[in-house]
Amino acid sequence: MEDNIYSKKIFLILLFFAIIVLGILCKVLHAVVLPMLVAILIAFVLKPVVQNLNKKFKIPWSVSSIIVILLFLILIAGLSSILIKSLKTVVEKYPVYESKFLSMYSIFADAFNLEYDNTQSLFENLWSNLNVRSFVQETAVFLSSGIFTFGKSFFMFLIMLILFLTEMRLFNKKISFAYIGQSKTKMLRISAKIIDQTVRFVSIKFYISLITGLLVGIITAVTGLSFPILWGFLAFIMNFIPIFGSIFSVGLTSAFAFMEFYPFVGKAVFLMIVMTAINTSLGNIIEPKIEGKHLGLSPFVILVSLTLFGWIWGFIGMLLAVPLTVIIRICCENISYLHPVAIFLGGDPAETKKNIEV
Repeated sequence: MEDNIYSKKIFLILLFFAIIVLGILCKVLHAVVLPMLVAILIAFVLKPVVQNLNKKFKIPWSVSSIIVILLFLILIAGLSSILIKSLKTVVEKYPVYESKFLSMYSIFADAFNLEYDNTQSLFENLWSNLNVRSFVQETAVFLSSGIFTFGKSFFMFLIMLILFLTEMRLFNKKISFAYIGQSKTKMLRISAKIIDQTVRFVSIKFYISLITGLLVGIITAVTGLSFPILWGFLAFIMNFIPIFGSIFSVGLTSAFAFMEFYPFVGKAVFLMIVMTAINTSLGNIIEPKIEGKHLGLSPFVILVSLTLFGWIWGFIGMLLAVPLTVIIRICCENISYLHPVAIFLGGDPAETKKNIEV
């Protein structure tokens, strides 16, 4: 008994230091680790589609994988095209909003004792008063290096996705050969649960985010706010980030609405209330009911995971925070020493305990 307790303590101490080292490595090696993790998670989501093509239509697994990846890339290209067109429209129509922005800036300048010249454009006023020059220069350098880095990361992600998805047909067979007896059963159960719950989470989140984006796009179009496609797309993307994503989306859209409808802000207030209601009802009422308790995480744990993964990997880390935390919770549920950790990570202790006992 004492040896068992001693072994447990040693295991937990080693695990603690291993997590710290792993976190440092993830931060330092983010250029390699991030594309790999994204590829693995996307492969989990695409695997059931590939499996259906393989079983129902007798299409070879490798060919099914390529077909599904091509469709996935077409979807990304379509979304990117919509975003780029919307941004181009914003740039083209900017002169229409120049006078409104300038009048609002004059109020801002009076409140904070900034210089204001009504003979100059908004950009010229900002350029001379708010150090916009250095900001623009830094942004240009960041974007020029960021585009190259993104290109490399996306290429690496694509290669990893193709290879990992192609090899997933052998995953269960590899576990069967690598483990025997009870260990094999447990590993098969863990892998099946991780894939099932990851697919479930991403699928539900995608459809809820899509409905949110569509409703926001419709309500902004009905109220007459410019660029409804852009605001719908922003709501769709930001809804993948729990808590903060919806706040940012509603805040940015409302701020633009106040600027566009100024000085008549009734529509802007109405829009802010309706968007808040949409995000609250879909995110806090409907989504948890559809997901059930199997994906339940403590709200505090979600906040911590967003902060931690956001610090390690930035915006992409915030998108991955919840799926990765769910996977960590599933692994903890299946390791006897880490059952208490799984209960603390979960939302409902009784439900987590039930998952542990299954």
